Amino acid sequence: MSTAPQRFYVTTSIPYVNADPHLGFALELVQADVLARHRRLRGDEVRYQSGTDDNALKNVQAAERAGVPVQEFVDAHALAFEKQREVLNLSYDDFLRTSRDPRHRPGADRLWQACADAGDLYRRHYEGLYCVGCEQFYTEDELLDGLCPQHEVPPQLVSEENWFFRLSRYQDALRDLLDSGALRIEPQARANEVRAFLDAGLNDFSISRSIDRAHGWGVPVPGDPTQVMYVWWDALGNYITSLDFGTGEDAEAFRTWWHDSDRRVHVIGKDIVRFHAIYWPAMLLSAGLSLPTEIFVHDFLTANGRKFSKSLGNVVDPVKLTEEFGADALRWWLAAKVPKLGDTDFTLERLVAAANRDLAGGIGNLTQRVVSMVHRYRDGVVPDLADPVLGDVRRDDADGAALTSACGELPGRIDRALADFDLRTAAGAVTAIIAQANRYVEEVAPWLLARAERDGEEDAGRRLDVALGVLTSTVRALATELRPFVPDLAARVAAQCGLTPESTGGTAADSGAAERILPPPAAVFPRLELPLDLVTP
Repeated sequence: MSTAPQRFYVTTSIPYVNADPHLGFALELVQADVLARHRRLRGDEVRYQSGTDDNALKNVQAAERAGVPVQEFVDAHALAFEKQREVLNLSYDDFLRTSRDPRHRPGADRLWQACADAGDLYRRHYEGLYCVGCEQFYTEDELLDGLCPQHEVPPQLVSEENWFFRLSRYQDALRDLLDSGALRIEPQARANEVRAFLDAGLNDFSISRSIDRAHGWGVPVPGDPTQVMYVWWDALGNYITSLDFGTGEDAEAFRTWWHDSDRRVHVIGKDIVRFHAIYWPAMLLSAGLSLPTEIFVHDFLTANGRKFSKSLGNVVDPVKLTEEFGADALRWWLAAKVPKLGDTDFTLERLVAAANRDLAGGIGNLTQRVVSMVHRYRDGVVPDLADPVLGDVRRDDADGAALTSACGELPGRIDRALADFDLRTAAGAVTAIIAQANRYVEEVAPWLLARAERDGEEDAGRRLDVALGVLTSTVRALATELRPFVPDLAARVAAQCGLTPESTGGTAADSGAAERILPPPAAVFPRLELPLDLVTP
């Protein structure tokens, strides 16, 4: 795997703002944030972007039900999404709102015109079954007992004249992109799903709505005052409109982060695969623009087996969770306990159990244990493993050598897992080192070595020095590699083991430059308790 710095652009989808954010979207935000922080840690140039989809018809309907103007309604809920940066400790570099950001409409217009110039836009009458919740037309075969498979409501019969995009023209090109690996979709099950869509044949799709049905809300179609852009058309464009595409393909941000970027990664949910893996690449092909390189598709979080959904009314508020348990506990569960493939049922008990086992009882206990022993046995001064006097002892310490070797291999294990978008495996590589370090403590028994040293056994003192040096180095490595997952906790661990911001380099192997004198031992992560008044949704 290349270690040369790369340019990495990662985005979340942009959610509708018909209600406040829920835990299902928090999953996506944290996944993208882990990927962004990890690539920054490795020295890459990184841009992480999120935002909100303000122009959906469901936003209009929600505003009407609330009895407030649409712009006022979306402004209030968009603010709640923007505040997820603080709630979840996110590191995104840009946040685009499609109804407010001055970059968006010029970029959406330019994308429309590019596809029109390619001969891929035309107008015709259409009639179909439309789910406002999905902002998507369905065929009768795609419904479940006549209901939308996502929102469990009957779709509306819509009949009107719209603009269409010649999606059918790009069927073979899209298949070639998948087969060649130029467009990589993970997990493989989702790539197979896209291939099934292609094998079934692609139909042209409607890309505008009448201004009457849109209630006058949305991005106007260039040159046609009777129509607004289909919300998915203008929403998908946000990935490039934020890069000043509206000013032209020579815009510095567009060339830097889209055209010339090494990796262009979309992190999305499985319910919008078709839009991102078929519609969006076809639009870009039509416009003659570069495509995303990778699309990572996560599955759903569920409550009692049902997807979290604002429409279904079974959402969990991430704000309340972080107020009660902290951002690191929630981030850890979302990154470390949600598999790459398959829906995951959320409960408060699982959140608390994971935090107590891995954070309080895992890295928290190990850190306090190691720092306390360095203070108890060496007055807070970390033994220097490079001291020639310790050479023979280090060579004889097979368990210590194995632990040191495992720490050296940890960055590569994490790199490979995250390159495969497997956050749970990456987090598991960290917890495996924590478990190995705790076993090493029990095997080497520093307290017995200290007693033997006091009894005059010189070799026991050297063995104790080696053990404490190996353990401190291990905690430093863990502090570095935990930064993408639990940044606040990682910073506390780093401070406890003498790492300064300047000494936490791009990999665990870079963490040797650190303070020899450690601060007094302190708890870095308290055990969590499940309040009696909180029940699992």
